[in-house]
Amino acid sequence: MKSYKIALLAGDGIGPEIMQEAIKIFKVIESRNEVQFELIPAPFGANAYFSHGHPFPDETKAVCDKADAILKGPIGLSHEESKKIPVELQPERGALLPLRRRYNTYANFRPVSLPKELAHFSPLKPEIIGDGIDLLMIRELVGGLYFGEKETGINDQGLRYVKESLEYDEEQIRRILHVAFKQAMRRKKILHNIHKSNVLKSSVLWNEVLEEVAVEYPDVEVRHLLVDAAATLLCLNPTQFDVMVMENMFGDILSDQGGGILGSLGLMPSACLGDEKAYYEPSHGSAPDIAGKNIANPYSMIGSVAMMLENSFDMEEEAKNVWNAMQSVFADGYSTPDLSKPGANVKMINTDEFGDKVVEKLSQ
Repeated sequence: MKSYKIALLAGDGIGPEIMQEAIKIFKVIESRNEVQFELIPAPFGANAYFSHGHPFPDETKAVCDKADAILKGPIGLSHEESKKIPVELQPERGALLPLRRRYNTYANFRPVSLPKELAHFSPLKPEIIGDGIDLLMIRELVGGLYFGEKETGINDQGLRYVKESLEYDEEQIRRILHVAFKQAMRRKKILHNIHKSNVLKSSVLWNEVLEEVAVEYPDVEVRHLLVDAAATLLCLNPTQFDVMVMENMFGDILSDQGGGILGSLGLMPSACLGDEKAYYEPSHGSAPDIAGKNIANPYSMIGSVAMMLENSFDMEEEAKNVWNAMQSVFADGYSTPDLSKPGANVKMINTDEFGDKVVEKLSQ
């Protein structure tokens, strides 16, 4: 029997609620496979700062270091609550970026998936959605503006200023492009390269490296697209996309837009992959305004479990079963209040009830 250690970083806000539903899925997978999951909870995020003095405490680092994979919940507090934490220790700076840096999780996978049967969630017209949306955004995750040098101060004119650097070297670019081309080979053999080479020198280098890498994947058709045009076309014609690859900040923005065309970031799980370790997380925030109300949909957290099963544990069929189970619950007319408003012609259920129904479908 195979055994895996999984670090559970429940995070803040709705994180602990949706993490409980993910745990149910691990139990089902265990019950019918020769596999055992050792689930190890550890503090992470704003709550960890208040309880341990740091958003990514040493004990959590130790748990993550030993884990075969990490499942992370959303982190962060309301704007006012965040002010109680020093700027450098606020969860995104003090926990999330250090997590990515520590394990060099440079490849971020964000699937944007909406079967035709779930088109009612989307703000887009049915004729735009067509037979459904199914694309994969691949974002470089440990370079660019977010990780470049930062400087603040007072200039010679006595004015406050800030300077932040966007940095990439060719190896950082090359490795994420190889990931993207390999995914394109597995899918429709079409790769949209998202850049801004008409303005940014970083995109010029990105495109130069892409041309070099593309030679190794002659079967993949590369389509170049400026990032602002890509943002427009995601709304006007999203079904043209299959695999999209982009640098860090472009990926941050466009993947959130992907959640918008689905109708909610609550429908977007993600995988953050490195050569040695990976972590998986919902793409959305901690939603402190609905925390504790048992109304948050656990789709993105359970979907992150599905991505872990496929990418970390080579359990592709069980991953498909999890996706199908979740989408079947929606197809049966059920939803949670955070995704659907009263009068939306759906049967409203709570967070734990949604998780139970996914378990029921999965068990079948």
